Amino acid sequence: MHEFPIHTVMETLKTKLTGYELPVVDAMAKAPNHPFRVLIATILSLRTKDTLTGQVAPRLFAIADTPQAMLELSEERLVELIYPVGFYRNKARAIRRICAILIEQYNGEVPADLDALLQLPGVGRKTANLVMTAGYELPGICVDTHVHRITNRWGYVQTKAPDETELVLRAKLPAEYWIPINGLLVMHGQNICHPTSPKCSICPVEAWCARIGVQRSR
Repeated sequence: MHEFPIHTVMETLKTKLTGYELPVVDAMAKAPNHPFRVLIATILSLRTKDTLTGQVAPRLFAIADTPQAMLELSEERLVELIYPVGFYRNKARAIRRICAILIEQYNGEVPADLDALLQLPGVGRKTANLVMTAGYELPGICVDTHVHRITNRWGYVQTKAPDETELVLRAKLPAEYWIPINGLLVMHGQNICHPTSPKCSICPVEAWCARIGVQRSR
């Protein structure tokens, strides 16, 4: 079995995906107070379409973009601002609890530590790794459904769940791609490598893809 040409594939995606819009959370990384924005935007994005997160997150941050400002909002006001993201009431409660912890334990700053991030309410490995990479540009591999699906579709990994994919990628993915892999594969997954019926006819890396699990394509 030939070794998967990960360098060729990643560099090709970097070159060919430049015309697509940045994922919402990656865009947040370019804004002021970006680690906090990345954290909150990622929580908003869970089980929510990126297009909707892209509308709701800026609306929220226009009113409150620090833990202190967020806690000045009542829970009901916060619910109004983040509606209609998925599980908006649960997310409003989690955001307020997170902001209280950030103020009480971290002087209002988002910790740049994976284990500390994982202790925050509602923060899993995807969110924590995205804060590390997009928020602080520190080593980490954020594996969401796109990264999990596409790396398995390529045949680069053979895993059953995103957390398992992260651990395998930590062992084999060249360090230079740890930070960019999420943004690239989210763009690729949203625009070309769809969960069902991917657009293989226009895929820039189709020549190296094993198409594992692909039953139909365009």
